[in-house]
Amino acid sequence: MKKLSGSKWSNSLKAWHLPDSVEYREKFKIQNVADPLANKSMEIAGFKSWLRSKRYSENTIETYLNALKSFLTFHKDKSISEIDNSDVIKYNNNYLLKNGLSASYQNQVVNAIKLFFKTQTGLRINPDLVHRPKSASVLPNVLSKEEIKMILNSPKNIKHKAMLCLIYSCGLRRSEILNLKITHVDSKRKLLIIKQAKGKKDRVVPLSERIIYQLQEYYKLYRPRIWLFEGQKPEEQYNERSLASVLKQALCIAKIKKPVTLHWLRHSYATHLLENGTDLRYIQEILGHKSSKTTEIYTHVSTKSLQNIKSPFDDLDIL
Repeated sequence: MKKLSGSKWSNSLKAWHLPDSVEYREKFKIQNVADPLANKSMEIAGFKSWLRSKRYSENTIETYLNALKSFLTFHKDKSISEIDNSDVIKYNNNYLLKNGLSASYQNQVVNAIKLFFKTQTGLRINPDLVHRPKSASVLPNVLSKEEIKMILNSPKNIKHKAMLCLIYSCGLRRSEILNLKITHVDSKRKLLIIKQAKGKKDRVVPLSERIIYQLQEYYKLYRPRIWLFEGQKPEEQYNERSLASVLKQALCIAKIKKPVTLHWLRHSYATHLLENGTDLRYIQEILGHKSSKTTEIYTHVSTKSLQNIKSPFDDLDIL
């Protein structure tokens, strides 16, 4: 009996299995199942298990799995063993570009593909040849100190005000403020300890006298037990959607129409530090940036030097 191309014996299933290809579907009159990834579920589950064993965050795992599923769904008529580097280019051109998806999303897919195919064996794709999109040069969004003051003065709820003020005063990411515990506030040394932030790194950032006082007043009123900011139930972490809603309400009260996000407060903090004369190396440490190049982008949005430049237009006698 002639052996079918690509057939393999499975010790766990005690059966032969074939690649999920268009050729074999037509040969054996197999209809597409409702789930286009049904025949790839074992590999996806294995990849998920590998990511967890490497201690990737749950958010990163979800991002990578969604990106990978998008790629594999596009090639639903091909088995994983049939996919090669040309299929990545087809996906980029006929799905990502065609649907106007961003370069940052494409980069997520690249990360997922590279990691996934590195964990698989006997495949035709070469992860090292999967190219990344040319990165766009995008400046961070920065608010003026006056706008920041309007936003932070808007909340009447002391917890809401304390959360927004702490994000700005320490340049925190959304996940960082939600993961803060009471024990992470060292008021005597005027430090905030941030545990296992992006890149699994710990760091400390300075606390101002004013924010320490504000946190003390908040604590007296709310008495959180574990998390610095807890939800409606005791010992429950504050919800990220609720935090976004807090900012949205503050923007409405302040009558600021810009599409401000919580990350804008972090960008603004870094830029204002730079404009106050803080050395870039310290800003890099405070923000938890791995590379100094990431921090240097704030030099492009700082207005301190730009305001000292005199335009030649001012020397013209234009009526």
